[in-house]
Formats: sequence, structure tokens, C-alpha cells
Amino acid sequence: MIFLKKTYPWLFLLVFLIFSCKDYLYAQNKTPFFQRSDTLNKKRRTAVYVTEAALATATLIGLNEAWYAQYERSGFHFLNDNSQWMQMDKFGHAFSSYYIGKMGMDALAWAGETKKNQLIYGATLGFAFLTAVEVLDGFSEEWGFSTGDVMANALGTGLLVGQELLWEEQRLQMKFSFMTSEYADNDPDKLGSTPLQQILKDYNGQTYWLSVNLWSFHKESKIPKWLNVAIGYGANGLPEGSYDNSTIPRQPIESYRQFFASIDVDLTKIKTNSDFLKTVFNVFNFVKIPAPSIEYRSNGDFKFHFLYF
Repeated sequence: MIFLKKTYPWLFLLVFLIFSCKDYLYAQNKTPFFQRSDTLNKKRRTAVYVTEAALATATLIGLNEAWYAQYERSGFHFLNDNSQWMQMDKFGHAFSSYYIGKMGMDALAWAGETKKNQLIYGATLGFAFLTAVEVLDGFSEEWGFSTGDVMANALGTGLLVGQELLWEEQRLQMKFSFMTSEYADNDPDKLGSTPLQQILKDYNGQTYWLSVNLWSFHKESKIPKWLNVAIGYGANGLPEGSYDNSTIPRQPIESYRQFFASIDVDLTKIKTNSDFLKTVFNVFNFVKIPAPSIEYRSNGDFKFHFLYF
């Protein structure tokens, strides 16, 4: 299932709707909007729960009518797609589950909710929402309920919750980067015909990272608090078995996996007294910064990138 075109609109709408409540919440609570509550703020908590419930419901109804209506309905069935897309879609599922859950957890922390409730009702938000989407897939003739997708969702949520239970912080963060590939013109229906569509659909240009904050493991050291090291995964030549339509005769596109090592920045560790900037850094911390990177390809090649994104 090419899931990103389904989950990313929900992600962005969640941010927009929560922050669009700013004027109301400020007027009711006389508290700066971007400042987290030290104690439970019931008005904020209600706004978070109502926004999440309304947005999730609207998104599922919208997907059912606008997306799944294009395909024949069927009885509930399973689909084993674990061998497709060199597992790039599974990394995307884990990434989406991790960050939807993190946003849910952060929203409840902003409302002053207890840590226990942040984990129960916030951090699990990504897994719950994506599993509901998977159920809709199960009733679509075109798709099917993928246990591999659900396992990837659980992995993303588990990474989030596990670190909070172990360290009460996110020392290992999933991140995302994208560079346009040369293959989208060959198959715009699958890979996207516009830059935005390509970011969401062209797995050839996507890289998923696990970014590790060094200082968090050595807090007595002089390591800059914001410095991370990152390992990444990508793929080239997707969908597998595709051809380059720009050549005559058409030539098969080489498919291989890509493994990266690079440096990164944890934006949340940048020191600032501005609650607004703290919020901005937290929201955009899912993006891996461009940096020098070493790439190893499964065909045996090594490559150094002076600046890779």
C-alpha cells in the first residue's frame, strides 16, 4: 500500500487545527499559547481530544469516500506485500506511526496531562489511526490488510513509547529526507507528477534515518547537545522491474538498496528562551538536515556525498 498519500494530509491538518485554537485558548487561560502547562489545563486537554477525534473521524470518512470509492469493495482479506518496494513502504509506516504518536504525546504534554496518559492516549495515536486505515484496506479489492504494515506501525510506536519508559526522552529519532529522482517522469501515476506528489510517492527519492543524539548517552561530556549521528536507508530503481522509457530501446533500471552514514542536528536541543521557537524546532525536527554522507549500495558500490539530503 502506498500509504503516504493517505497519512501525511492528516499529519499536517492535525498541526494546523491544534494551532488554530490559539486565540481561543489564550483568551480562556491567560497563558502564552506556546508555553506548556506545568499542571493539567482541562480546556487545553479538551481541545486536544476534540480536535484529534474530529480530525481522525473526518479523515477516515474522507478516505473511505474519496479514495476507496475508486476501487471495488470486497470481503475482508489479507495481503502479503512484504517483498514489495524493497520495504521502503514499511519504513514509511514506522516513520508515520512514530511521528503521529509523538505529536499526540506532545499535544497532551502541552496540555499538562500526566506522563502516563501522554503515553496511553497520545503516543499510541499513530498505531491506532494507521491500523484503522489498514482495516479499510482489508475491505478494498485493490489492496488488503497487510500484517507487515501493522508490524511496522507497531515498531514506530514501540520506538517512541520504549524510549519514554526507558529514558523519558527520545535519544533515537526517526527522520526523513528527500531528493527528486530521475524516475518519476517514467511512471508519474505511481511516482507522482508534481514535486509534492513525488515527495509522498516516489520511494526512489526518499531516505529514512535513525538519528542518535550523542550527548544524551554521555551527559557529563563536552559533546554539543545538538549533535547527532544518523544511519539511513533508501532504495533505487523502484518499482522493481521497471524500465527507462527515455532510452531506445528501453533499458531496465538497476535496483539496489542504499545504506547511509551521516551527521545530523537535534533541533530540540538548540538552546532558546522562545517558546515559539521551541515549538517550531520540535515540529520540524523530523527532517534530516543536509550533510556530508557516506553511501554503501547493495550492488557493492561506495559513494561519498559532500552534501546529501
